[in-house]
Amino acid sequence: MTRRYVKELTNGESVDEIFLVAEKQLRSNRQGQLYLQLDLRDRSGTISARLWNASEEQARSFETGDYVKAKGKVQLFQGSVQLILWQLEPTPSESLDLEEFLPQASRGVAEMTARLRQLLMGVSDPHLRALAECFLIDDQFLHRFTSAPAGVRVHHAYQGGLLEHVLTMMEVADRIADLYPALNRDLLILGIFLHDVGKILELDYGRAFGYTDQGQLIGHLVLGIGLLDEKVRQTVDLTGERFPDELLMRLKHMIVSHHGPPEFGSPKPPMTPEAIALHYLDNFDAKVFAYCRQIRDDPAAGSTWTSFDPSVGHRLFKGSPPPETDPTDEDAF
Repeated sequence: MTRRYVKELTNGESVDEIFLVAEKQLRSNRQGQLYLQLDLRDRSGTISARLWNASEEQARSFETGDYVKAKGKVQLFQGSVQLILWQLEPTPSESLDLEEFLPQASRGVAEMTARLRQLLMGVSDPHLRALAECFLIDDQFLHRFTSAPAGVRVHHAYQGGLLEHVLTMMEVADRIADLYPALNRDLLILGIFLHDVGKILELDYGRAFGYTDQGQLIGHLVLGIGLLDEKVRQTVDLTGERFPDELLMRLKHMIVSHHGPPEFGSPKPPMTPEAIALHYLDNFDAKVFAYCRQIRDDPAAGSTWTSFDPSVGHRLFKGSPPPETDPTDEDAF
């Protein structure tokens, strides 16, 4: 039987499928009755689900990251589809194709990794090139970097998302660098590569996406500085020279300042040309991605506006759908 993916589900449709539990909460309504609030995922996306009249025993029978067989009906609620369940059973993972349940990047990881190598090995500064090489020859690091999402829910939240986000920023920087001759292109390319590198330790992305303990307690900015320091020590073996102190300081500044204003999590605001370029490239890619994803995945078919998106704070204009082409119209050929 052909699987029905989350993004294919429509209002009123009956569902009998296996999903990955991305999030689970046992709640009570105003009458004190328990219900399960779930986020269920397959590789196409996530759908909110509810099981009314749930029990604590049912809630304990599975955890976030487990797989469940869900039976229920799709319902439209406040412009978005949700799944109202009447049956939920834990399902062992041994017989499942796990790639069916984790969202994937639209581009191939091997293709993106090859382009990443090309851009990093294209820098001319010998110290920055040696630093990039120390990361690229670390198979364990590279596997984690190319598997990680860039975020848990919105920001490139799929396997390979971090790689795609970083590569897109590097491609933009490569195209605009000649327009800003005062920018150090090599430093900007390495800063982009490193700005979110701590997310390979901050995020848990084996099954459901979430945060590790060190991700919660320390965060990817500090974790990224630690990874950078480790690799800088290794560059001495490649170059036979000490990594320049100011160059290292500039890289660290780019990592800790890339969120921009302190209210967005940066301990320092951007204070170099490369740091401010990194901040805006990062914000640009994340925001454009979020808008395009919301328009693409919006469940309100036929509407010129999306449903309200809390991540951006308003609805988005989709525009009129393209006119249907009559296959008998000679102008269509």
